[in-house]
Amino acid sequence: MSADGTREQTVRLVEQASGRIATLAVARMDERLAWFRTLPPDQRSWVSLVAQAGIASFVEWLRGPDDVLRLTGEVFAAAPRAMARSVSLQQTVELIRETIDVAEVELPGLADADERPKIREDLLRFSREIAFAAARVYAKAAESRGQWDARLEALVIDGLVRGASISGDPLSQLAALGWRSTGPVTALVGTASESNTEDALTAVHTTARGLGLDAIAGVYGGRLVIVLGNIGDPLGAAAHFIGAFADGAVVVGPRAEDVSEASAVTRAALAGLRAVPGWVGAPRPVSSEALLPERALDGDLEARQQLVDHIYVPLAKSGDVLLDTLTTFLSTGGALESTARAMFVHANTVRYRLRRIAEVCGESPMEPRGMYTLQIALTFGRLGDLS
Repeated sequence: MSADGTREQTVRLVEQASGRIATLAVARMDERLAWFRTLPPDQRSWVSLVAQAGIASFVEWLRGPDDVLRLTGEVFAAAPRAMARSVSLQQTVELIRETIDVAEVELPGLADADERPKIREDLLRFSREIAFAAARVYAKAAESRGQWDARLEALVIDGLVRGASISGDPLSQLAALGWRSTGPVTALVGTASESNTEDALTAVHTTARGLGLDAIAGVYGGRLVIVLGNIGDPLGAAAHFIGAFADGAVVVGPRAEDVSEASAVTRAALAGLRAVPGWVGAPRPVSSEALLPERALDGDLEARQQLVDHIYVPLAKSGDVLLDTLTTFLSTGGALESTARAMFVHANTVRYRLRRIAEVCGESPMEPRGMYTLQIALTFGRLGDLS
């Protein structure tokens, strides 16, 4: 028989044995790979289809390996895209190895002695191309998933900025973005870099993973918005992300108990970013709560209410003495002795009352920033009393 005839006979024998070899390969996987035994039946059937397609493509390879990409690509086309999410690349490599091991044992015996070295060589080359094809499939899946994640992340950030709350089961809604935390959240906002947006977003996620935090981030109207989960101290966490922002203010929202309040803390941080120019020399980063006076003057009704509820109301409930002392102290420009003379009390009495004011509302009238905040809070509190 001629060489061509011998080759064609070998190809026919391999083709006839392809079903049996694929079955043996799947049985070997079941025997040697513990994770394979735990796969659901539908996913096991996908693997069987891939093994059969692999042997069929090898038959075509033996007839003439003219279109390497098409032949090896057809192997993984036999399984749905979902397989790339269910079976990792490392596991796919294990499946290929088990199939090739079976083929190396079974296929040479189907050929004449002269053809056996050629069959082994062809199988070696084909297995290399199959490995490359698997890498291409997973690279394409990763690229598509990355693009989808970026779009989904941008939509979530857009919703938070516009005030759409994350209702229902927030973890199920954010699971596609890798969000795991059920703990406290905060938001960071600042000016986005004009030239390195993608690099900044990548840096945010890399930093968050290094700190053990969950993070979603996006650019909205020239502002970089970052929502962090599993945080303890918002300002402390924010210090690690400053480099992702362009020059200018970075405002940190309050600490909320869970992700369902992510929209509220994002809007608070954005309100702080709008108002921060009113505070010359504001720290970077700065808390949105530290910017309550500027936010209230900028028309933020929520900030105005917080000033009234957290400062004016507690002082009013503590009696007229503290309010009168604070009013007099502010009217004298923070002069201790002048306040004491105006109220006909000793200076030490004024000092005691000022300390009590700080204890009651958390703002010290002895500090310039505290004095300013108290002045704004008293103004809005009295306006509210008149309404």
